[in-house]
Amino acid sequence: MDFFPIFMNINGRQCLVIGGGKVAARKIALLLKAKAQVQVVAPELCREVAEMAKTGQIKHIERGFDELDICDSNLCDSVLVIAATNDQETNKKISELAKARSMPVNVVDQPHLCSFIMPSIVDRSPIQIAISTGGSSPVLARLLRSRLESYIPSAYGKLAQLVDGFRSKVIEKFPKAEQRRHFWEVVLEGRVTELLFQGNDHGAKHALQRAIDEDFVEETGEVYLVGAGPGDPDLLTFRALRLMQRADVVVYDRLVSQGILDLVRRDAELVYVGKERNNHSVPQENINQLLVRYAQKGKRVLRLKGGDPFIFGRGGEEIETLKENDVSFQVVPGITAAAGCSSYGGIPLTHRDYAQSCVFVTGHLKDGTVNLNWQALAHQNQTIVFYMGLQAVKVIHKELVANGLTDETPAALVEQGTTENQRVHIGTLSTLAEIVEREQVKAPTLIIVGDVVTLHEKLNWFNPTSERTTSFQSARGRRET
Repeated sequence: MDFFPIFMNINGRQCLVIGGGKVAARKIALLLKAKAQVQVVAPELCREVAEMAKTGQIKHIERGFDELDICDSNLCDSVLVIAATNDQETNKKISELAKARSMPVNVVDQPHLCSFIMPSIVDRSPIQIAISTGGSSPVLARLLRSRLESYIPSAYGKLAQLVDGFRSKVIEKFPKAEQRRHFWEVVLEGRVTELLFQGNDHGAKHALQRAIDEDFVEETGEVYLVGAGPGDPDLLTFRALRLMQRADVVVYDRLVSQGILDLVRRDAELVYVGKERNNHSVPQENINQLLVRYAQKGKRVLRLKGGDPFIFGRGGEEIETLKENDVSFQVVPGITAAAGCSSYGGIPLTHRDYAQSCVFVTGHLKDGTVNLNWQALAHQNQTIVFYMGLQAVKVIHKELVANGLTDETPAALVEQGTTENQRVHIGTLSTLAEIVEREQVKAPTLIIVGDVVTLHEKLNWFNPTSERTTSFQSARGRRET
């Protein structure tokens, strides 16, 4: 251990920064965040530091560094010194003088001259996580910080504040340290934390008070209705990842990729309820009741659905049943297939020159028909996205043309979008059926109709692997070859 990790209270205390450039600005900003009284010695200031001086956040002493700033002046009362000048000899001198007076000193980008270093910080005040490489690689420390940022929700700061407000009550109720430890372990892994993460501060406070009053009411079950996105695990939200690691039971459908399933808790029970056209392995009504039964047994149930649960995902039906049975739940949105597949297919859903509106429709209704409002769909300057429409491409072609679009209206099939198996097939309304048959296109496939499809050739950016070939040629191009 090259440096002893320590957190210093500088609230209201004087700190000296020598230098007024952009590097100094970053250090000053951190000092101000810790509520220090900052004195800056520099002949001139960069724009950011000058603004701090103008607004009275710092005191600026307009001159170069003088040895008396550390040895014999009111500045020598500073609790720490930061050297951020662009002169190495000056920085070295500041370090020597400060160390001689046992003043903590940091010399920017010169760890061998420092008696303390400033780590990369994950700030969830009052929780703080400091990452240091001992000055050997600040960039690596920042990369590690970015990883931690994704795993630690910002609401943990609120959670720490909530816990602090109840500490005395918990000590009074549970006099033994072991009792308190067990209490906090149960509470912080349960409903109180989830309520706070949902933004329900009042509910979290009430639940914590209830846990104290009722001597650990056993945790009740809960359902997490989570959108798994279109396929690429990197498109999951932070909240989705956190809940995937908490669940006791995972109820998932066929659109959830294996890469996403690999991220759930390893000891969780997996329950497959996938549905395919004309082959519903588990009827929707049974899925609804399955969620209720698991939750009523006290389980934390992750209902993992492809895309977004409220966009053709029947999430509304599921939470209706949960509400009727008084089961707690929360909903985590996901990136819907239209957004994910169009983005990865290089097809913007709207564009000022091609489409000013976008409509999402399902390719088959609850009764198995495709009786849509075709007249409302068949408009110029509008993008139409069909979910679950693969078996209805002939009907889509017929009805859209009958209601005003032309045979040559551009259309795309995005097969297994956002995954390494993605294929994009470009054609027109009249060639959709031919492409599906020739290319043996399989579900899940999204259909995009509209002039924006013509932008694919220019904007295409996602090529899953060099070994796999994707159908990026237009139907016209195929006919010419």
